[in-house]
Amino acid sequence: MDLAIYDMDRTVTRRPTYTSFLLHCARRRAPWRLLFLPLVVGSMLAYVAKLISRATLKEINHRLLLGGSIRPADLKPLVDSFADAQAAHNIRPGARKAIARDHAEGRRVIMATASYRFYAAAIAERVGFDDVIGTNTLLGLDDSVICRIDGENCYGEAKMRMVADWVERSGLTGKHGHVRFYSDHVTDAPVFEWADEAVAVNPHGALRELAAKRGWAVEDWG
Repeated sequence: MDLAIYDMDRTVTRRPTYTSFLLHCARRRAPWRLLFLPLVVGSMLAYVAKLISRATLKEINHRLLLGGSIRPADLKPLVDSFADAQAAHNIRPGARKAIARDHAEGRRVIMATASYRFYAAAIAERVGFDDVIGTNTLLGLDDSVICRIDGENCYGEAKMRMVADWVERSGLTGKHGHVRFYSDHVTDAPVFEWADEAVAVNPHGALRELAAKRGWAVEDWG
């Protein structure tokens, strides 16, 4: 089976989703957590200064805005309301057309995102994806979601490793056909290089330059 793999933030969506998801949760569940926004900004500055990793940045902001742990029953309505809003207002028109085209071609359509899988999967379901590869979170004994990443942050080289792991677990190693990959960012270069067909979507400068060098397609999805 041929595959179509999509990055999510700023590829399928117009705007990134991680911080907006946490803000959505804080506003709906515990508005007092918005008092931590100066600490959120501080953690972002620490990341820019390379004092903390991207994964640590996620864990800090998760704890500040969503809490150390949250039960599934409390998390689900937050995920559903956020995913509904994203599907209604934050999906690129070109992404919807590409997903429909890939399905029509008989491809298995997969999202591969650095965002947390537990909410990315809800967005993916609403826009027609078959599978989701994303950053996982640790679960407590009662299945509560804990503000710790389980495994790797699905970003850069780690995304390629997680895609390869998904291919193996799905029984597709050496069996899948043509792979088409879409992303807006140069950090996805490892997956672009691995794929049979690379499509740079609304690319920033560095990816646009790399696409020109490699002869990759460039598309504007609006």
